[in-house]
Amino acid sequence: MSFKPLLRRVSEKVSPGRSPSYSEAQVLRALELTSGNGIGRASLGARLGIGEGVVRTLTRRLITEGLVEISNRGITISKKGQRLLTEIHSLIPNGAEVPTTNDVLGEHSYAVLVKGVAMKVRFGVEQRDAALLAGAKGATTIVFNGRSAVMPGMDREPSPSLLTFLIELMRPEEGDAVVLGTGDTLMEAQVGAYSAALTLV
Repeated sequence: MSFKPLLRRVSEKVSPGRSPSYSEAQVLRALELTSGNGIGRASLGARLGIGEGVVRTLTRRLITEGLVEISNRGITISKKGQRLLTEIHSLIPNGAEVPTTNDVLGEHSYAVLVKGVAMKVRFGVEQRDAALLAGAKGATTIVFNGRSAVMPGMDREPSPSLLTFLIELMRPEEGDAVVLGTGDTLMEAQVGAYSAALTLV
């Protein structure tokens, strides 16, 4: 997908020294957070769980790529950034906090819908590992086949309560997947879920 190299470019090291202390998933979330009426650096850092210096680096890289602009409203997404976000949302259209169930570990759970990627899911290990690397407790991948669903690598279906919640909330279609990120905080779960989802697109 054309947006993956751009997310990677913003988050990768460009010179000798330390790599940026943020992930591709946090770049994606930064675009979402700047797509409203603008957001200040402090608020952006708090919402992403990164410090002031890291926010400056992230903002500078986003400006260099032409994805955001600085105005008296704060940091706002540019037209180029909005086009990129629209492309991302065609595959990852929504996410939401999910009540914690016996299906997942961690104090908080966050679900992300990924369109048409069921055939790319093998055992869910790649998604779990991506979430762990992002600082989450883990991730569980659920593949939808009509109104039924399976959890690859676990040989069972999600609990009826979780399945009903996801169907009503996210409206998955046949061939879609939902990735549940889990963490000790909602922010950890959210970044874990998006990190896991990006392995499938």
